[in-house]
Formats: sequence, structure tokens, C-alpha cells
Amino acid sequence: MERRRETEVGAAVQAGYCISSLEAPAQRQLAAARLRRNTGNSLHWSLDVTFREDRGRARKDHGPRNMAALRQNSRNLLKRETSLKTGVRVNGSRPAGGRTAS
Repeated sequence: MERRRETEVGAAVQAGYCISSLEAPAQRQLAAARLRRNTGNSLHWSLDVTFREDRGRARKDHGPRNMAALRQNSRNLLKRETSLKTGVRVNGSRPAGGRTAS
């Protein structure tokens, strides 16, 4: 797979390689690789928007991995929440139980 990135300075081309057991034509394999990359990018975007993951300060020992696991589990629980008709980001800012002071 060839990746091309355009910047103000110029263009950069990089070769990317994938290992797969999928026996399919090259176009289908490329589509599968792109789908996987897009899924990873959208997960990162969702975590960053919901939990401001890029601003995380955990950088030592097992901290980053533990915090990533907590954020992913929290995101999964928030996505399963059906009592409120709001997005994951709004649910994440509500107190436990989803009740607000009236």
C-alpha cells in the first residue's frame, strides 16, 4: 500500500505493508486495510473528544496502558447507556446514575 501525504512544504510518499490471511484481489485487500485504519482513527478521535485523551499526563510505567483501558471501558459503557438521548460526550459529563439536580 502506498501512502501519500501532502503538506505545505511538499508531498511525502511512504510504502506501507500489511500481513493478512485474506485471499482476495488486491483492491479488496486495500479496502480492508483502509477500513481497519479508519476504524482505529475514529476510535482515537472519539476517545480524544470524549476524554481529552491527547491531554493525558500519564507517561510513566503502566499508567498510559491502564488509563487507555479505563477510557475505552468507560466509552463502551457510555455507548450502551440508553436512558438518555444524548451523545457519549454529554453522558460522560453527567453524574453517576444520570440524574441532574432540578
